[in-house]
Amino acid sequence: MKILHTADWHIGKKLDNFSRLEEQRLVLDEICEIAEHEAVDAIVIAGDLFDNFNPSSEATELLYSTLHRLSANGTRAVIAIAGNHDSPERIQVPDALAKVCGILFVGFPNTEIRPFCTQGQVDIIKTAPGFLEIKLPNAAFPLRVLHTPYANEQRLKTFLGVEESEEALRIHLQQHWQQLADEHLDNNGFNLLATHLFVMQKGGEMPEEPDDERPILHIGGAQAIYTENFPKQVHYIALGHLHRFHQVDKVPAPAVYSSSPLAYSFSEANQNKYVILIEAEAGKLVGYTPIELLKGKKLRRKSFHSIDEAIEWLGEHSEDLIELTIISDNYLEASDKKRLMEAHSGIIQIIPQIKKSEVADTSSEVDLSLSMEKLFQEYFKSKNKGQEPSNGLMEVFREVLGSEAE
Repeated sequence: MKILHTADWHIGKKLDNFSRLEEQRLVLDEICEIAEHEAVDAIVIAGDLFDNFNPSSEATELLYSTLHRLSANGTRAVIAIAGNHDSPERIQVPDALAKVCGILFVGFPNTEIRPFCTQGQVDIIKTAPGFLEIKLPNAAFPLRVLHTPYANEQRLKTFLGVEESEEALRIHLQQHWQQLADEHLDNNGFNLLATHLFVMQKGGEMPEEPDDERPILHIGGAQAIYTENFPKQVHYIALGHLHRFHQVDKVPAPAVYSSSPLAYSFSEANQNKYVILIEAEAGKLVGYTPIELLKGKKLRRKSFHSIDEAIEWLGEHSEDLIELTIISDNYLEASDKKRLMEAHSGIIQIIPQIKKSEVADTSSEVDLSLSMEKLFQEYFKSKNKGQEPSNGLMEVFREVLGSEAE
């Protein structure tokens, strides 16, 4: 049996005001091609299908058309759970039509998917709240999935009965997963757990969340879910939320963040992005392989002391999205910013950084004998770490002074 693990598609996400929809179209097409080439039996998408609760019609169409293609007309199972960016209600809306194609949407905690069989012989043979067992057309043994989408505090109380406390979520999920595992998991099938949570080793180093990701470290008052909370009967743990490829732990089973398909913030600059190909036999994980995704623009961030050097470098990375830091003694001139922007259409942000580290002393009394122009210069320096105002800004100030005098 082959299973493809992916997560954090964030369809509709922008980088500042720069649309990534066409890149998403390309990389999702690449994921479909990988599924075809590897002849996978099932696909698991571990949350954050959309980037917000109210996706555009274009984003919605891209998701549904991609999932339909992945399902191969109902001959593959596609299991998609909600993440913290998704509306669980919206995720489960197309459920009836999706089932015809073997697409299983899980929006809420403790969702139970009723047994059914597609024309392509994807057969949901056994279910419980938070669990399903699937007989796949080309596999001699079943796939079992424990599924836990993201839930906010209100839903945790409503669906799981969790009260807010430091350990409440960990304890509940551990007991919930263990009960399902004891009732439904044995070595006659392959056992997978899919969830969209912040997971780490107890006592281990805390992984960093993406810069613009909504923190979920404090769901229900719990700092994180620990790998020791997962049941020993599972063979692979498919995680979503963190955007870089990362194996959190090997015990009780490989707990893996597959990564997002694109770099979505400059904190992810230069990261490689992957989907995970899982190879399974009844009762065991044979292995898993990260497959690098090559579509979409690279995000690059770099610092320069010279505008000319920056422009030369921009010419070498004309297809990338750029965050530039310009280090100088003075305020970045409008003319220099214009040169940079004209040199590259993919500049997302230009950050001026002043060499001077000392902050002007603002505690001394103001010398009112100074001219208005000099007073403005000293004020500007006091508010900008000793940085001199640019010539352009001073010209504007002089114009304002002139108009006031008239």
